[in-house]
Amino acid sequence: MAGVTDRPFRQLCKRLGASYAVSEMIASNALLWNSEKTLRRANHDGEVEPIAVQIAGADPEMMADAALLNIDRGAQIIDINMGCPAKKVCHIAAGSALLQNEPLVAKILKTIVQRCQVNHADVPITLKIRTGWDRDHKNALTIARIAQDSGIAMLTIHGRTKADLYHGEAEYETIAAVKAAIQIPVVANGDINSPEKAKYVLAKTGVDAVMIGRAAQGRPWIFREIDYYLKTGNYLPPPSVAEISSIMREHLLEHYQFYGEYIGLRSARKHIGWYCKGMRNSHTFRQHMNTIESCEEQLQAVEDYFIQLSQFCEHIEYLEAA
Repeated sequence: MAGVTDRPFRQLCKRLGASYAVSEMIASNALLWNSEKTLRRANHDGEVEPIAVQIAGADPEMMADAALLNIDRGAQIIDINMGCPAKKVCHIAAGSALLQNEPLVAKILKTIVQRCQVNHADVPITLKIRTGWDRDHKNALTIARIAQDSGIAMLTIHGRTKADLYHGEAEYETIAAVKAAIQIPVVANGDINSPEKAKYVLAKTGVDAVMIGRAAQGRPWIFREIDYYLKTGNYLPPPSVAEISSIMREHLLEHYQFYGEYIGLRSARKHIGWYCKGMRNSHTFRQHMNTIESCEEQLQAVEDYFIQLSQFCEHIEYLEAA
């Protein structure tokens, strides 16, 4: 999730129960390797292991070069993106657009795996895909077999086609069929937004793990909730208003430090909006966020908002809709 799963957010999710988190997508285009954005995304200083970096592109040799470069920069796992449905990614025949070209998929995977094995045999190469290009062209099973034959160590599948974008409901039958057909670990992704849904998807598909994306936006504690439920069958109590305030403060401070004042202030707004969505008076509060011009003032406004919330309720489940 470009613009979301930066290092501060990944660190927070890991502290709150995620056992694995993948970087924002890094372009394989050599002209961008030393751009400010790419260098920031490749910054893993102090990151909790394992460090997984996702690369995107359509040229096999260039993608292999990008994989090797990111390993040199600290990546311990290389994840290949063939699942992103964004127009700007698919326009260059990358992301989920590659699912239309199975021979090219095979060439990309084999090239990256073979070149990385020469000097970095201990670095797993993983793959993220969708179920196909559109509902009439679901080829996840074919891609999965290509991936396994190419030496891919793990396969993650989002239960939608490229054409579906994020509309409708994810389907898990295709993921189940893939899991039954190959031997490498398979991870299910798509619409997993609660402990109950995670348990359902694991049982429905037989996969080895589930991956959470959009459901973690503004709710990074979802990982510990799912983990606890899967282990015990019981629910963790919802986080208190005070704990959410503490989590947000920690997140924002690391966010500001990572991006600096100008970018940090502006890019934090979306995270604040996600955290506060559905809470009492959150619409007015989010509008106020857009008028603030310093990180210090933004942080203070967040803390003041949660102090006001704490006067009405103790836990998030009692907060009123905006």
